[in-house]
Amino acid sequence: MLRLCLRLRGPLRPVQPSPAARLRRYHAGPASRLRALTGKPAISPLCNAAAAGKPGTPTGRRWYSLPPHQKVPLPALSPTMQNGTIARWEKNVGDKINEGDLIAEVETDKATVGFESLEECYMAKILVAEGTRDVPIGSIICITVDKPEFVDSFKNYTLNGAAAAPATPPPIAASVAPQPAVQSPGSTYPTHMKINLPALSPTMTMGTIQKWEKRVGERLTEGDLLAEIETDKATIGFEVQEEGYLAKILVAEGTRDVPLGTPLCIIVEKESDIASFADYKESDVTDIKPQPAPSAPAAGVPPSPPTPAAAAAAPSPVPSGAKGRVFVSPLAKKLASVKGIDLRQVKGTGPDGRITKKDIASFVPPKVAPAPAAAPTPAAAPPSPAVAAVPTGVFTDIPISNIRKVIAQRLMQSKQTIPHYYLSIDINMGEILDLRKELNEVLKSENLKLSVNDFIIKASALACLKVPEANSSWMDTVIRQNHVVDVNVAVSTPAGLITPIVFNAHIKGLAAISSDVGSLAARAREGKLKPHEFQGGTFTVSNLGMYGVKNFSAIINPPQACILAVGGSEKRLLPAENEKGFDVANMMSVTLSCDHRVVDGAVGAQWLSEFKKFLEKPTTMLL
Repeated sequence: MLRLCLRLRGPLRPVQPSPAARLRRYHAGPASRLRALTGKPAISPLCNAAAAGKPGTPTGRRWYSLPPHQKVPLPALSPTMQNGTIARWEKNVGDKINEGDLIAEVETDKATVGFESLEECYMAKILVAEGTRDVPIGSIICITVDKPEFVDSFKNYTLNGAAAAPATPPPIAASVAPQPAVQSPGSTYPTHMKINLPALSPTMTMGTIQKWEKRVGERLTEGDLLAEIETDKATIGFEVQEEGYLAKILVAEGTRDVPLGTPLCIIVEKESDIASFADYKESDVTDIKPQPAPSAPAAGVPPSPPTPAAAAAAPSPVPSGAKGRVFVSPLAKKLASVKGIDLRQVKGTGPDGRITKKDIASFVPPKVAPAPAAAPTPAAAPPSPAVAAVPTGVFTDIPISNIRKVIAQRLMQSKQTIPHYYLSIDINMGEILDLRKELNEVLKSENLKLSVNDFIIKASALACLKVPEANSSWMDTVIRQNHVVDVNVAVSTPAGLITPIVFNAHIKGLAAISSDVGSLAARAREGKLKPHEFQGGTFTVSNLGMYGVKNFSAIINPPQACILAVGGSEKRLLPAENEKGFDVANMMSVTLSCDHRVVDGAVGAQWLSEFKKFLEKPTTMLL
């Protein structure tokens, strides 16, 4: 599990009221604390409401007959977070909370984040039950007090601001009884923990259980690999954060498209409790079944064509709506012709009995009763023409992996929403090839060999420093100009395309870049990249020159503004002032794809000019 720790400071102390009643001022304390720790504001509806100065918002005042207390809202724990899931409460009602204690674990759109306290207090009320999903940021999730004698005052406390919600959407319960960190559904089962599928990448909505690394009954220690999960980005190891025993696996190995938050397994503290979960069933996962890959038909053996009905067979009763003219859509008519379906036997469900595509797809031919043996066929009745069998080829249906689905979605979104334009240029690679040969001689003793791509990555990073507009990101409301150059390098893997990142490529030497690319590419092909190694980046390089491709245009990886497509080098004759009148040069073609919302044509041309200069005069990379 990806696990982060984020400290949260509770709101400031309330103003001490008079004995008759207690006046309390709300504060948006967590926002400032989160800004100090993460560099980003905690985006909270409560904080936004405060700016409006509305009564009952964090700057409003109310009268209470309750002791002084702090309402703890759910903050934005990541820049893109809108909702969170209360994965686990680490403190129960009445527990003392010391500075640095973990209060709860909150599953965001990025990871499962530890929620810590920066001051001493006591847990007085849990307002959002453990397991509650899609809790909006800013929702009050618990109440804390300064003294233990204040806890009982909140036993029947309810909060209108926290919308009622069970552990499934719609979220957040108003007066939900606090639940312990471990769950005991009913009195049948011992104390146990449900392990849910977390979000292992920012865009992950479902996952595939590739492999269980632990079996039922095995002991688990913190840091053990529990399972391998295929996300929309890569296959990621899911580690255990608690000690215990694996009592039940709820989602079978190989199960695809498991939604986030689905219970995966049960963990117990005592080995003796394992047997109690032998027949345990979880309602959330009863409909999730393993999906085996479809089997391919035997090679060279085409499927048998449909057998035409016997000429003398008694016709099936024709639906009453089929008499006279048959109303059918053009697509349904075409499908019926391909499948050999008699439209007079199909009952239409469209307007005025019109036959639709759905009717053809769901049509089941009626059973044909055989004619009596003694009944001769009238000579005058011509035999019914046999329906010609549609030629069927031999094929294999390949299941679409989560990675392939995301590649399809993101690339289609990129082409449909980003105004691409393309700039190409030819580069004389003579000096770079000579320098590469010279440096590789020096690096022989270190068992390191520089590739042309290493020089391209370095030159791209330096060109981005010269033309920072190309190292920018389209963020819908702003254009983010990045101050470091993290270069994504396209790598082809058996599961699909992935773009691991060479961080800080602008300050790394060629040897460091070569080492990074080699390590990242190897782990990418093995599916062992960590999420931070392929999520993000500011500029992308895609090189197909090793396949003999002369030039091509690449699709931009949003929210980046540019991607460089690199072709192979080839020998060309160039005019020269010598006796022959020409020189033989190694020329390479590159194409820069630009987002016109961020990079104008002249800016893109300027970037290519700087890139060309660095490669044709490699000594300028030292300046």
